[in-house]
Amino acid sequence: MTASIARTAEVVRNTKETQIRVQLNLDGSGQAQLSTGIGFFDHMLDQIARHGLIDLMIDAKGDLHIDGHHTVEDVGITLGQAVAKALGDKAGLRRYGHAYVPLDEALSRVVVDLSGRPGLHMRVDFKAGSIGSFDTQLAYEFFQGFVNHALVTVHIDNLQGDNAHHQCETIFKAFARALRMAIEPDARMAGVIPSTKGAL
Repeated sequence: MTASIARTAEVVRNTKETQIRVQLNLDGSGQAQLSTGIGFFDHMLDQIARHGLIDLMIDAKGDLHIDGHHTVEDVGITLGQAVAKALGDKAGLRRYGHAYVPLDEALSRVVVDLSGRPGLHMRVDFKAGSIGSFDTQLAYEFFQGFVNHALVTVHIDNLQGDNAHHQCETIFKAFARALRMAIEPDARMAGVIPSTKGAL
């Protein structure tokens, strides 16, 4: 890959439950325009943009009168589709990324592999069932939707934490940093797909 190739994508997903539009630039500066109707979720998506250095626009309208499940899951799906589209064949990328991120008493580790295979392994014992209007179970649904459609493997471990807000924020920040590392161009792998199979 060369620096002149724009790694951008736009994906629109419309169902009877949600209407979502995602635009992103993987080589951005962390700018974000986010509107999902769930304040804490917007805050977490902002972490992905800011710490992943991804310019990210997400406009989501969902059936929040039921709950946030469909909106959060479908944003994960649509974001995953956009990332996959922007990455192309993944030639010249690092492929793997990892990060540890603390926030006060909380500490999380996330490892990302642009494997071409969806896989989520998530170990988090949230200390509260909700953060604002955000059901903490939906963190799993977001990442499951993402990995299924980005075709990546993600391991998420919250190693410590007593405050659910802090736990969740360290997860999203560590995910952003790990993804940023994985999608970075590797000068020593220029033009080469980082797999012995020759495809990801």
